Amino acid sequence: MPEYYLSETFSNSGTRNEVRMRVVNRLSEESYGEGKGELASRYVYYVETLNTGDRVYLKRPAYLHNGFDFLICVENINFNPNGRRRDYPTHDDVIRDLSSKRAESQTEYDRLFALIEQIYLCNDIDYSSVSSFTFSTGYHCELILKLLKWLFIEQDIRYWNYSGRDMLWSGLLDI
Repeated sequence: MPEYYLSETFSNSGTRNEVRMRVVNRLSEESYGEGKGELASRYVYYVETLNTGDRVYLKRPAYLHNGFDFLICVENINFNPNGRRRDYPTHDDVIRDLSSKRAESQTEYDRLFALIEQIYLCNDIDYSSVSSFTFSTGYHCELILKLLKWLFIEQDIRYWNYSGRDMLWSGLLDI
């Protein structure tokens, strides 16, 4: 499976359409497949590197094989510790994690949510401040923030003609 870097530092800055189109334009450069199974074209795009050295990557095609759809995966993370190993998060995984963080500390959660809102609004954030969070539960905040960046982008691509990232955002507002 060919492996690529989408870019060394993919900017989340701009309008939703500008961010979405930067990804779509890059994916449009892929070679087409010749059929199913071994004849299908498959790609992995490394898009973020965590402070641990593990990488966030996009895997294409996703299981549903819908257009520009992709899975957002993370090296060396199992998002399903009580079942079959899963290196990709669901929206529920992220929402559960954020719910546990909010229950632990509303003040810290509010600080984290302010960064999430900046990502939602298509602004780049300074990830260096993430090390100051003191949560003892759940995933590291850097991981959650970088996942949300790509989950929002994925939703904007998948639900192009609908509400895009607003579907996930509304779930986050309900926490």
